[in-house]
Amino acid sequence: MDFKEFLNAIPKIKNIPLPAQESQFKMSPPFRKALIRRYEEKRKTARQAAVLAMVYPDNEFKTKLALILRNTYHGVHSAQVGFPGGKVEREDPDLESTALRETEEEIGVDRSSIKIIKELTDVYIPPSNFNVRPFLGLCEFFPEFSKQDEEVRDIIQVPLEHLLSDERVVVEKVATSY
Repeated sequence: MDFKEFLNAIPKIKNIPLPAQESQFKMSPPFRKALIRRYEEKRKTARQAAVLAMVYPDNEFKTKLALILRNTYHGVHSAQVGFPGGKVEREDPDLESTALRETEEEIGVDRSSIKIIKELTDVYIPPSNFNVRPFLGLCEFFPEFSKQDEEVRDIIQVPLEHLLSDERVVVEKVATSY
């Protein structure tokens, strides 16, 4: 997707009603709905976290989305692909600040160069008992990435159009602890 096309779509994106759990379920394992219902009570006391879905233009002015590959360690999110983000810290005045701080720490993009477009629908992560608030953010130039070696193995730059294409949706069985 051309970056200008994405910029032109921002007013529509801002007007999409929330919550949008059905959109989340589209890309989730089939058992996700039942799992969320099962953990509804535990979710009320979950730890809070925030992530940033940051879009930006590449050198050819195509829209990209930044993901991270987490390092391998002894923990439930070891070697997972995800958005930059993490748990709320005392110095964070709100969840938006958490997402921006964690993005700056993990992939080196200065928070002042990111504009928040929209707060998205929370996602509950049962294995770590986190309730995660995603934000959609915009960096209007190709950022100079600098990964945090301690937590991030790689920064993955995904063409946004790959995530918007129904033809790319596949269903695979994966082993889980559930």
